[in-house]
Amino acid sequence: MRFGALRHLVSILVLPFTVVVIVPAWLLSVRGAPDSRWVGGSLEPFRYALGLLLFAAGFGMFAWCVVLFARVGRGTLAPWDPTRALVAVGPYSYVRNPMISGVAAMLAGEAVFFGSSRLAGWLLLFVLINHVYFVAVEEPGLRRRFGAGYDEYKRRVPRWMPRRVR
Repeated sequence: MRFGALRHLVSILVLPFTVVVIVPAWLLSVRGAPDSRWVGGSLEPFRYALGLLLFAAGFGMFAWCVVLFARVGRGTLAPWDPTRALVAVGPYSYVRNPMISGVAAMLAGEAVFFGSSRLAGWLLLFVLINHVYFVAVEEPGLRRRFGAGYDEYKRRVPRWMPRRVR
């Protein structure tokens, strides 16, 4: 395995794998703490399908962003090995944080699929933590690394929700 591929693998295992696999598995396995499962019945197959669809869409977005970080940014998703160039193409031309949106969609898919309020709570906590991190740490760091280019990008592209095209 090339060093570059190993860098990406480590960053994925440490960050999104922990968020999407390890923490949800732990939350679903906790005994003694109630987890109100959503009502099943005749709509349960639709819940499974919606959960899988959300997860697949989120995974696709996440994978696309990892590829862009490697090819365009020449770095990884990890703060300890960041991109060397500003990534402002593909989904990054619509929102500044599509990778986090992809991971959030995967968590939403898991919450829906398993009908788990614990996973829904983890999704909300994940989004809150990332919002605070991006505002307090990531954006000032990007400003220092990329200067006026990042300022222009930030002016043009919203943080989380795409702007309506007129």
